[in-house]
Amino acid sequence: MLKPVPGQFYGAEVFARLVQRFKETPATDVHQRWLLLEAAHVVGQTRLGPHWQVHGLMLALAWQTRVPREMLGQLFRLALVPMGHLAGRLPMGNSGRANISAFQAMQPSPEILQVIVEARSPKSQYPL
Repeated sequence: MLKPVPGQFYGAEVFARLVQRFKETPATDVHQRWLLLEAAHVVGQTRLGPHWQVHGLMLALAWQTRVPREMLGQLFRLALVPMGHLAGRLPMGNSGRANISAFQAMQPSPEILQVIVEARSPKSQYPL
């Protein structure tokens, strides 16, 4: 587990763009919706509010798609979020999904990094 580096990934504007894109993505495009939330998790995990929010959105998506393992994993992560922030120890780069250990730091996948790059672009279709 790594200690978060302030500003390493976080950007309020980028996080907001990712969440907006998630909300506007059709419910039928489940893969893209998860990808956007994973990117939002990587971007927002160093801030308590965004970190909590993205796990809440992940829980809602797990519920909508009826994936019990993901629902349980997100409930567990929602319980861990405050403790991780209090301890100042977060698994940086972790995508936040239940199929990955909640304690495993990692390099975000190229697919997640591409979504973050697109959200950071001044040419993003989701203006600030």
